[in-house]
Amino acid sequence: MYVAVKGGEAAILATHDLVAEARRGDEAVPEISVAQIREQQGLACARVMNEGSLYDADLAALALKQAQGDVIEAAFLMRAYRTTLPRFGSSEPVDTARMAIRRRVSATYKDLPGGQVLGPTYDYTHRLFDFGLMDGERDAGSPLPPACGGEGLGMGGRAELASTSKPVNSPPHPGPPHRKRGEGEEPLASHMPRVPDILGAEGLMEPEVPPDGDPRPFDLTREPVSFPADRDVRLQSMARGDEGFLLGLGYSVQRGFGNSHPFVGEIRVGEVSVEFVPEELGFAVDLGEITLTECQMVNQFQGSKEVAPQFTRGYGLAFGHAERKAMSMSLVDRALKCREFGEAATYPAQQDEFVLYHSDNVEAAGFVEHLKLPHYVDFQGELDLIRRIRREREARLAKDEPLQEAAE
Repeated sequence: MYVAVKGGEAAILATHDLVAEARRGDEAVPEISVAQIREQQGLACARVMNEGSLYDADLAALALKQAQGDVIEAAFLMRAYRTTLPRFGSSEPVDTARMAIRRRVSATYKDLPGGQVLGPTYDYTHRLFDFGLMDGERDAGSPLPPACGGEGLGMGGRAELASTSKPVNSPPHPGPPHRKRGEGEEPLASHMPRVPDILGAEGLMEPEVPPDGDPRPFDLTREPVSFPADRDVRLQSMARGDEGFLLGLGYSVQRGFGNSHPFVGEIRVGEVSVEFVPEELGFAVDLGEITLTECQMVNQFQGSKEVAPQFTRGYGLAFGHAERKAMSMSLVDRALKCREFGEAATYPAQQDEFVLYHSDNVEAAGFVEHLKLPHYVDFQGELDLIRRIRREREARLAKDEPLQEAAE
């Protein structure tokens, strides 16, 4: 039961001033701009776009600035704004096989058609502070020093791990603004097959078959979710779910609450075109590009009399550069497919109701943080109850009567 709040309007308004003051900080320090956040805190902006369920890097940067870097508060701002936007239609499905690759790695095949592209990653850094960034002595767009990353593996660099990658004639994608290609560097292919597609060509990968009639995907922002939830609902929910929660669930299936240790079939990051078909035109027009991260995990699966042994897959897709989110999502996606494979749902990551209801950090934060609101009447009721119980207990003890269990 929520208790109505009366009074305190002046104090509440004063908190707004204090929030503004806290957000600005020391005015002797130059104020950070939205453009600076967008360009220099891109990973944080990507997380806000995902959990805010809205692709707009400028608004994500503004939300982070307004929320003092609080990602959940920023996601809340994004979702609130999203509800005010008109909806004029749905885009065509994006084709990630034609992604303009800036990063593409696989743990299953060294020699991938098109090669492996390390791109911008912290995977090969030593996690040592770069004090050159402390006072802006070093250009943030310049490569990391060898002690922090090694030559050729820094920001925007490309390293070919596959010696058999073939040259292609497609025009290179410009990539992020600070990216600099070396002389003689081969352009990337405009079409790179995904690793599960390679396995699928041999019949070794679980096929992705659309449901009968290929219906439009469920829209959880407009329709209530029921359980058991279909895969389109689960993927939508996880796409805007909390990265930390999904990371924990993904971790759990690898140890303790699962027995899964899949292979990273492929992670790819880059730009894809978004197309829309206006009714009045009847053909697709290009709306622009968005940055996506896609991950497909390759999991083992024992076959049956009807189905030959084949690998199964987990899928993750996220706005921006968000590898941890996409990997976690793909781990949980495979766990949630237990029903399709006749597996018993024995651990939390296999429970769709648990995963979908608790991965929404905006809802979770609201329910947890509402405890800060006044509960004076509720608490007074419990206070009176415990005082009455104590008086009755003392009276029984005084009369040497037997005591009831505390729960009674």
